[in-house]
Amino acid sequence: MTNLPPPAEELRLLDAELRQLDLRRAVLLRRREWLVHTLRTGAARPPGQGAGAMPWGDPPRAGAAGAAPRPETSASGVQNVLLVLGGLLLTVAAIAFTLVSWGHLGITGRALVLGALTVAALGAPVVLLRRGLRSTAEAVSALGTALTVLDSYALHEVAFTGVGGAGYTAAASAVLAGLWAAYGLLTAAPALVGKAAGDGSAGAGARPRLRHPLPLAVATAHLPLLLWALAAGAGPHTVTAVLLATAAGGTAVALRAAPVPVRVVAVTGALGTGVAGVLAAGWLCWNASDPGTAARAAALLAGAAAIALVSGRSVPHADAARGAALAAGLCLVAAAGGVLRVSVPGEWIVPGCLACAIALLAVDRTPLRRPLRQGLVLASAAVQGVAVLWALPLVAGTLLGPVARSTRPWSGRPGSVREAVFSAVPWPPYASTVPLVLAAVAAVLLVAGRNTARHRAAVAVVALGLGWAAVLVLPVVLRLPYEAGLVAQGTVVAAALGLAGWTGRAEQRPSPPALTALLLALVTSVGLAFLALASESATLGVLASLTVLFGVAGRRPGLAPFTVPAALGHATALACAAGASAGWPPQHTALLVLAVPAVAVLLTSRTGGSGTTVPAEAAGAAAGLLALALAVTDPPVLAVVLSLCGVLTAATALRPQRRPAGYVAAALFLLAAWVRLTAWDVTTPEAYTLPVTGPTLVVGWLRRRRDPAASSWTAYGAALAVTLVPSLLAAWDDRHWLRPLLLGVAALVVTLTGARHRLQAPLVLGAGVLALVTLHELAPYLAQVVGALPRWVPPALAGLLLLVLGATYEQRLRDARRLRDALGRLR
Repeated sequence: MTNLPPPAEELRLLDAELRQLDLRRAVLLRRREWLVHTLRTGAARPPGQGAGAMPWGDPPRAGAAGAAPRPETSASGVQNVLLVLGGLLLTVAAIAFTLVSWGHLGITGRALVLGALTVAALGAPVVLLRRGLRSTAEAVSALGTALTVLDSYALHEVAFTGVGGAGYTAAASAVLAGLWAAYGLLTAAPALVGKAAGDGSAGAGARPRLRHPLPLAVATAHLPLLLWALAAGAGPHTVTAVLLATAAGGTAVALRAAPVPVRVVAVTGALGTGVAGVLAAGWLCWNASDPGTAARAAALLAGAAAIALVSGRSVPHADAARGAALAAGLCLVAAAGGVLRVSVPGEWIVPGCLACAIALLAVDRTPLRRPLRQGLVLASAAVQGVAVLWALPLVAGTLLGPVARSTRPWSGRPGSVREAVFSAVPWPPYASTVPLVLAAVAAVLLVAGRNTARHRAAVAVVALGLGWAAVLVLPVVLRLPYEAGLVAQGTVVAAALGLAGWTGRAEQRPSPPALTALLLALVTSVGLAFLALASESATLGVLASLTVLFGVAGRRPGLAPFTVPAALGHATALACAAGASAGWPPQHTALLVLAVPAVAVLLTSRTGGSGTTVPAEAAGAAAGLLALALAVTDPPVLAVVLSLCGVLTAATALRPQRRPAGYVAAALFLLAAWVRLTAWDVTTPEAYTLPVTGPTLVVGWLRRRRDPAASSWTAYGAALAVTLVPSLLAAWDDRHWLRPLLLGVAALVVTLTGARHRLQAPLVLGAGVLALVTLHELAPYLAQVVGALPRWVPPALAGLLLLVLGATYEQRLRDARRLRDALGRLR
């Protein structure tokens, strides 16, 4: 636009455009509302209607042609609600009639009324099915089945009043189950049902049947045997057998039945009664007081296992068959364990169950279906896992029991290794067969690992761990003498290291079995070190042997990253033990401990860049920290230890890859100097700061020689601040004249040096310190002058200063900018 209209005209044009946009938006919103309504109601646009035939006006109202309201419920839903409600009302009426109005009729009238109602309710569905009214027939037949229950109740009240409730209920449930089963089968027969009427309710040849009688019959059939057993006062074994027999019958029905609802009800009932029977049989078996009672309960468990196996053979699904075989295997092992509990000593119960579980593995070579064999193998694996868990308390006690010796080292040689291990930890019951159990499971895994190439490494790792645990607890179980136990655990460490070297000799990196053997060797060595704390000579001998053993193992490149740090750790413990044995105080023992970091530095200087370097350096650093902790109570010795640590760190920094360690060495030397000064009761701050300032200034000067672009703050700022700031703080409270004079001279020299070489950091720091020192020295005189002046003079001078500054404000700003630029040009 080159010619702009006047503001009033432009405002009028904008208002007109906005009104047009609002109208267009309203039309588009109405069109969108109509389209959404059309999609929701499912109404199609009439053929030939153009884009403007409907449309861009108001949306159609509810009830208009082509936009009928959508029904909220379906016809079948309404029908089912009405039928269910009607059936319930009739059932309630029949119950009320039977319980309330029964006594007003004679016996003939009672029989006629209930009989007529029952026959009518059971016969009407046949006619309704022929006409295709299946839902109505289902509701009426449900009323009929409810009336049969009322008939059985009425029959007991009239003719069988002397029969017990449980017995009569058992007989009535059996009769009703048979009656409902026959009724369900008869209503499904083609001769009675025939074809659906030609009213379009069912297709030609359809055979509608009632859905609920057969499932109801199957559910009721689970009651008679159990109720009869309870009515007869049967014992727990008989009741358990009845539950298992009922489960077998339900399983047979589930395997033979065609309708899905019947199978679902049969499976549910079989699982419920089967689980209850198995739990009851297991409780009876494991709480039996004699072998005969246990054998009877074991026979019940064996029967349950047979039922599970038969059902597993017949089901087509592999997962179901596998689960059934798993349950069968567990039942068999539980049966054998219950018999063993009352037949053998307590130590042999778990080994006996384990033997039964191992025997189950023989089915892997039988012609059984693969899912069944897999399920039995899973059952065996589950029992073996439980046996290993049973053995874990003894293994954990053997490992952790000696840790209690750390609170009372060298308390005296125990009589046996069990006394040394379980002095503060209780002995687990029936633990004498733990080595046998662990060895058996390890052997099974080794045999199984030969046939599973895919999981061979994992199987080997688990078997190795179980074998190690078996050998570890064997001296404790056998009550070997204390020295023999130490030798046995040392042999375990050596064997684990040898196995790690043998399994990983052909590989650059250790294999999983080799890593497992290394881990087991390390864990056993730590436990052996704690176990040896009972005796002074044993401690020294064991720690020396472990140091040599791991040091020799560190010659293998694949094992060195693990064994070298272990050797250094045991050497550190040996140094501490040697110092304690010699009667040295902790601060003197710290000097002996420093031999370990020295060895680590020598070792890493030869193996720089390998995988052993970092672990060895970490072990050496840990030993150095321990030495510092031991010497912290004696400042003179601590200063020596810090100096030696600084020497070792500086030696490490000589390697090109460890140049940053030089900063740590410098910090250690500085700390050593400070600790030494503290031990001499030196309180002058310059004695602490000047040793830092001198070397740091030299380093900064060398840095600027290599890199002239480096800032003076980076090169000299920290060094100057370390000395000037503490000295300034000390001079501020110093009543003597020497420190302020020396500090002022030093600040003047620093300022002149900064001005001479145009360096920002010396100039700013020196000038600032010099100004503050001067202010500190002149403060008494200024205070005297201010005290001599009249009280109106200071406010007058302040006002005059403000006036001058205000008058020359812009000039002062220009001067400040020039000063800032001048400082900025300095380096």
